[in-house]
Amino acid sequence: MDIKGKISSFLKHPLLHDYRVLMGLWVLLAVIGAIAKMKPERCNNFLIFKGTFWHAWDGTSLYAAYPEEYFDVNHYGPLFSLVIAPFAVMPHFLGLLLWLVALTLFLYAAVHWSQFTLRQQIFVFWFCAHELLTALYMQQFNIAIAAIILLAYYCIEKEKDFWAAFFIMLGTFVKLYGIVGLAFFFFSKHKGKFVGSLLLWAVIMFVAPMVFHGPDYIIGQYQEWLTGLAGKNDENLTSIAQNISLLGMVHRTTGLSFSDLWLIIPGLVLFALPYVRYLQFRNVAFRQTLLASVLMFVVLFSTGSESSGYIIPFVGVVIWYTAAPWKRNNWDIALLVFVFVLSSLSPSDLFPAYLRKEWVQPYALKALPVTLVWLKLSYEMLTKNYVR
Repeated sequence: MDIKGKISSFLKHPLLHDYRVLMGLWVLLAVIGAIAKMKPERCNNFLIFKGTFWHAWDGTSLYAAYPEEYFDVNHYGPLFSLVIAPFAVMPHFLGLLLWLVALTLFLYAAVHWSQFTLRQQIFVFWFCAHELLTALYMQQFNIAIAAIILLAYYCIEKEKDFWAAFFIMLGTFVKLYGIVGLAFFFFSKHKGKFVGSLLLWAVIMFVAPMVFHGPDYIIGQYQEWLTGLAGKNDENLTSIAQNISLLGMVHRTTGLSFSDLWLIIPGLVLFALPYVRYLQFRNVAFRQTLLASVLMFVVLFSTGSESSGYIIPFVGVVIWYTAAPWKRNNWDIALLVFVFVLSSLSPSDLFPAYLRKEWVQPYALKALPVTLVWLKLSYEMLTKNYVR
């Protein structure tokens, strides 16, 4: 048997397609992430997350700097103090471990439930494993954001609009990113129920922290949150660790200073154009491709995008590649490989350090392959027939 045949035989091994093995692999990644970051000085994000609970408990600002506790400041909504509560009250390492395991299983379950074929699910689990580990090293809630977007889509597909609204509002009140779930509005068969559910959940999630911490304190924290987000946007423009997006890449590679609206408005137009092909909505492949577009758009057009947040668009890249009802060509395969090598491997020691430090980081080139995929996806949604 030649090398190609041996590789093909290996890839078809039943263990590589077993859900229990794949779930075990992902949970193992969470354990590795927890062990690697078990010392408090190595898990700054988790310290910030825990701080939101304890500062809410003490009635102090959720958005002030606490240099004696951690670096940077909190940028998540007051509702997050309740989300993190079970992990914040545990001993440090146990809380960290279970936080990472919970994030991992949440995304695993979302992929498993999201109406994807077996092939698509397995592709996600393997292709996104390294990017998941990158996010786990940073204890990132973006893992949950990817799951929230997937579940919002899944619930609308299953006509469970009440729960779709729950996930959209959860993501919105924690990190704003969840609002992109509204992109699935036109797929809903119960639009009135969907809108009503959104309003109901918005009220519940706005009020929920007040039950524990009082309305005056929480309303004040919402005001601080919005003020902090506005200031963070300005900070992102000059931070090498932030704005790893299409916006940041264009600014850094051209050296020009201009309003992001010159990129965001054309991006929104290109994102919205496929909606005019409403007759394609009946095709699940088209709906899945729009889901992929949402997952990529939310990171590519955000100044707050970080390297560890690319677990969100990576799931979208896999959906783009596997949802198409036509056979992918060699250019598509090459583009997929380009995404994995430059976007996933570049932050790791598997990538040449010189290229990472001199080119990828300074020019936000991690966004380049995903941008190319999103542009190709947008073209396909405007020109292709998605009938299987």
